[in-house]
Amino acid sequence: MLIDRTHRLWFFFAIAALLAGGALYAAYTSLSVQGPRGGSVPGLVFASIGSAFMVFAGLLGARKKFMLWRVGRTTTWMRAHLWLGFLSFPFILFHSGFAFGAGPLTRTLMVLLTLVFISGLFGAVVQHFMPRLMTERVPMETVYEQIDRIRLQLLDEAQSAIDDICGALQGELRLAGEQRRAIAASAGTRGDLTYASGLGTNEQAANAIKEFFAKEVRPFILQVRSTKPSVAEAERATALFAQLRLLLPRDLWPKLDQVENICEEKRQLDRQRRMHNILHGWLLLHIPASYAVLLLGAVHAVYALRY
Repeated sequence: MLIDRTHRLWFFFAIAALLAGGALYAAYTSLSVQGPRGGSVPGLVFASIGSAFMVFAGLLGARKKFMLWRVGRTTTWMRAHLWLGFLSFPFILFHSGFAFGAGPLTRTLMVLLTLVFISGLFGAVVQHFMPRLMTERVPMETVYEQIDRIRLQLLDEAQSAIDDICGALQGELRLAGEQRRAIAASAGTRGDLTYASGLGTNEQAANAIKEFFAKEVRPFILQVRSTKPSVAEAERATALFAQLRLLLPRDLWPKLDQVENICEEKRQLDRQRRMHNILHGWLLLHIPASYAVLLLGAVHAVYALRY
């Protein structure tokens, strides 16, 4: 979610609420003989406000799950989730007197709340910057769910290009360029020219290309080995392809360029996958911890009020 001008009112509201809460907490602590206590009237007020913010922020999950609940716009819910979730943490700290509690339940609750707060801030920063960064660093960005299918498609294209290169090097006439065909056709008129040399037949180069594909390109596209192939790094891949061009006739370079471009597209797919995992991976901590906070918070409230 991009934090832009549409968040201005929420930002000012959060600042005002935080300043008001801080002022009330300062007055409360200065006037309280026993110091800030969660069970006091001001402490319960802070707890009620912080809990209300948390519950409202937690309702975003229900809003997403039950899309038929068309209560407000999704963007409004997202902004409310961000800013009310942010405010819930300091108000709960006002409630606890900035202590993590003496009992195991309270300590667990405060640790989880801190994790929710930190992961939420991390998620807000990541969601603000990552989409723009992904656009810049992954110009060939595709639908994330289609990455595996595209990876197999790239393998087929690379295999076809390699087969054409090797076929041309092994003397397949249909794969030879017009110039090489003309040279091969005149093999009988010149004593130093053979049909094979005219076609540029080179079994050694063909074997080198096949080995390169088998050891570098294919494992890189399929991700079938733990060691990192040389073509996974752009600079090393450029150097490797430059060396391979020295083995090939110039008319086969476009086919090799096609394989090099496929490797670059695969590197971008890998980059997109890594950035996608960063963009969404924090939710694996944030969401379970949030539900745990809501559940343990309800238990804590019932226990505190009864005992």
